[in-house]
Amino acid sequence: MANGTMTRMTMDDGAQVAVYHVAPPGTRRAGLVLVQEIFGVTDHIRDLCDEYAHDGFEVLSPALFDREHPGFEAEYSGEDFARAVQLARELHPFDQSLKDVQTCIDKLKADGPVFVVGYCYGGSIAWLSTTRLTGVAAASAYYGSLIPGALEEEPKVPVIAHFGRHDTGIPMDGVEKVIAKDWPNATVYVYEAGHGFNSDRRKDYHEPSADLARERTLELFEAHGA
Repeated sequence: MANGTMTRMTMDDGAQVAVYHVAPPGTRRAGLVLVQEIFGVTDHIRDLCDEYAHDGFEVLSPALFDREHPGFEAEYSGEDFARAVQLARELHPFDQSLKDVQTCIDKLKADGPVFVVGYCYGGSIAWLSTTRLTGVAAASAYYGSLIPGALEEEPKVPVIAHFGRHDTGIPMDGVEKVIAKDWPNATVYVYEAGHGFNSDRRKDYHEPSADLARERTLELFEAHGA
C-alpha cells in the first residue's frame, strides 16, 4: 500500500489548507482529487487515497474545513457528528469547497488527465465538479445528497453516481429524477445498500456494493484516459 503525507497548499483565497498527498509507487496513470465526507480527511479517507495511489493515481485530498476547524477528523456519532454537520451546513461555504477542488485539479493537470471521486458531502462536490469546474476528465460521485437538487446543471464530462436504495437521507424519488434526466454524460447506479455503504467504518458498510462501485469507478477512469 502507498503511504501519503499531509502537506499544505495555498488556495484561491490565500488560505493555507492541509492536503493529503500520495503518489503512486510505480507508473503514474493520472491525477485524482478525492473529496472527503463531512467527517474530514479521516484515516478512512486516507486509506482510500492510498488504495487509489496503489492503482496508479497521484492523489490529493484537501481538508475542506481547515479554515474553520484545523485538523478536523470526526467520529460518526455524538458531538463529533454534530460538529461535522455544523461545519458542512453552516460554517463552511460550499462554493469554497469547489474552489479548493479546482486548485487541486490545477495542481495535477500538467502531468495528465485529472479525475474526481467523492463520498457523501464529497459526492455532491464530485458531481458538481462536472458542471462547474474545469480540467475534470470524469468523476465518480458516491451518495451525494445535493445531486437531486442540482438538476438544472447538466454534466459537461462523464460522471457516474452511486446511491443506496435504502439510504434514508436521499429518498429514491430524488434519485429517480436524476435517472429520468437521461443525460448522455451521466450514469446512475443504485445498490441494495444504505448511506455510506463504501465505508468499512460505518454500520451501513456493504462490501459487495463497495467493491462493485469501485470497479465501476476504475472502469470509468480507464475509459477516459487513466
